[in-house]
Amino acid sequence: MTVILGAGLAGLSVSYHLGHERCLLLERASHAFGHVHTRTREGFTWDEGPHVSFTKNDYVRGVFAEAVGEELLEYPVGIGNWFRGRWIDHPAQSNMYQVPEPLRTRCIESFLETRRRRAMRVPANYAEWLDAALGPVFARTFPAAYTRKYWTVDPDRLGLDWIGKRFFFPTEEEVLAGARAPLDRQTHYITHVRYPRRGGYQAFASRLAEGARIQMETEVVGIDLREKRVCTSDGRILAYERLVNTLPVPNFIDMCGNLPDAAREAARALDCSSVWLVEATAPHPTQRPEHWIYVYDEDLLSTRINCTERLSPCNALEGHTGVQVEVYFSRHRPLPCREGTLCDKVVDELTVMGLLCPDLCPNGSRDIRASVHRVPWANVIFTRETAAALETIWSALEPFGLRREPSDTHPLTDWSAAKPVPQDSVLVMAGRFGQWKYFWTDDCVLRGRAVGMRA
Repeated sequence: MTVILGAGLAGLSVSYHLGHERCLLLERASHAFGHVHTRTREGFTWDEGPHVSFTKNDYVRGVFAEAVGEELLEYPVGIGNWFRGRWIDHPAQSNMYQVPEPLRTRCIESFLETRRRRAMRVPANYAEWLDAALGPVFARTFPAAYTRKYWTVDPDRLGLDWIGKRFFFPTEEEVLAGARAPLDRQTHYITHVRYPRRGGYQAFASRLAEGARIQMETEVVGIDLREKRVCTSDGRILAYERLVNTLPVPNFIDMCGNLPDAAREAARALDCSSVWLVEATAPHPTQRPEHWIYVYDEDLLSTRINCTERLSPCNALEGHTGVQVEVYFSRHRPLPCREGTLCDKVVDELTVMGLLCPDLCPNGSRDIRASVHRVPWANVIFTRETAAALETIWSALEPFGLRREPSDTHPLTDWSAAKPVPQDSVLVMAGRFGQWKYFWTDDCVLRGRAVGMRA
């Protein structure tokens, strides 16, 4: 039997592609789907952040479309930025005509000076990469500030391997043209997205869960890699022929009793952020056209914002808006306020931005309701030390049946070159936290497919 730790998207995909009848999933929560779980409350549908599908992979597109019976929405995406009381289109580096003066001129001069200084050393970290790509003035005002809010560390702590194609690297012509007027094309890597008409983002994954053997509210507390046994908090001992882990690597290593201290120290060195989701509703229409918004001001708690009804009109009551705000924190950047004041502070910020409008509510601010939802594992933080820590961990797991794979210490996976996971792998890692990767939902689906495929 294959035992799968965690019934999130990666775990469900593994079970689906291996065959549900051959697998048992152990899930601590009372529901499956992990980070793509959708919650409904008082007529509103909430995902964990603005989940949308923009994959170009035909296989994943087919799985998602079939899951919702082709009842999905597909639309061009609108993304915005909030900066010092102004709205700026995204990405800001190609829309600098909206940046206020004299900052705009300073950004352009810094950018041109940097680009024309050809003799530059290879960047050693993300901060140096940003300076070289965008010029120090823009880099430190916009993406560096956002990095501290979203990744919760200074950009010089981050490596470079995770960037991939996720950041627009503009030409001189694009920056100069975008400083005068809007460009005639979208420069963000996401242009069109797909989203279920009903049921929230979780609906896309529903097919993978059909027929899965999941034991809910089952917490794993110990793993004997040598004897191939898993212990649960209710005292059960489950034997496995193959173990697939999707739990966060630090938690998994902490549960294993057969590993050297070096592996445990490496696991403790891995960094991940947490997030508070503040969800506010108001009985008035949506006030902005964007599907999601980035907030650069470091004195504001809000980091990324989405209006759930912009993802699908079925996500909210008619004539209402549901605004979700992400507030990130970690051991490197603790929450800068008491948890009890979080809702009020964020609602105040949304009111200043014009996303919540008490004047449009029949009973004023009394009609605005807000609640919070905590997500302990949010984003893997790819520091310069991450690859070395993973090398130590994966090497320690090899004697227990882990088969090393190409780029298993790299944040990204090239699925066009990926091979099936060896069938004789007794221990398999899967998913964003199980592999400690920069994985999106399509990556998790494809990882499960790779585990189930035969060479």
